[in-house]
Amino acid sequence: MDVNAETARKLREMGAAELLAALSAQDEAVCAGMAFAERVQMAVDEAHSDFITQKVRNLTRRAGLGYPEADVRSVDFFEGRGLDRVAVAELATCGFVGRGENVVLQGLTGTGKTYLACALAKAACARRVRSCYVRQPDLEDLWRESRDRPGGERKLVRKYGAFGLLVIDEWLLDRPDTEFRSMLLELMELRYGTASTVFCTQFKKKDWHPRLGGGVHADAIMDRIVHNAVWVDMGEANMRQRRG
Repeated sequence: MDVNAETARKLREMGAAELLAALSAQDEAVCAGMAFAERVQMAVDEAHSDFITQKVRNLTRRAGLGYPEADVRSVDFFEGRGLDRVAVAELATCGFVGRGENVVLQGLTGTGKTYLACALAKAACARRVRSCYVRQPDLEDLWRESRDRPGGERKLVRKYGAFGLLVIDEWLLDRPDTEFRSMLLELMELRYGTASTVFCTQFKKKDWHPRLGGGVHADAIMDRIVHNAVWVDMGEANMRQRRG
């Protein structure tokens, strides 16, 4: 369909570049027998598809995934790994995100925790859920830097509290000090029941309390995580050695 320059300008000004492209791409020979409403519907369908594809691509890029290429369909369920295929398939639907549930991926180093977490975050992005990946050590560094700016700490907590799905890798690898535990409590409180967090950790549930300081902060943080969490045992197979 031929679109004159002024109409094209107005469509771009309205942010409808995808619709303009779809209209311009219509073949007059193919569309000659179609009603006007049908041609518009076809153009809108194509434009909407392009819009969603670009939106998902942007969400995935902004999530900062440790493994941008991660895909649930590529997870290796070889015999002996011990990873529950049914549980992973259920998580891949991202139903847990809609329910505001957490996920804990627990296993030794190299067992594929980060890859699976990134695959789940990518699946969430495909469903247009704002997602983010961050390592606990990096989160702590960002938090300490934010304290040097007026209102910076609160802004940081709100930023990470707003993601529909937040992946925290290397959870409890370092023992958080009292001040950082306070920040984690505030973050978990903000996310509780309204957003989902995926924790990648080497430590079993029984080890969390002492690594969180063993006091009231540990009680409060765990209370906002473990009671509505899906726990996935990643097994003991070292995937880096297997792929190497």
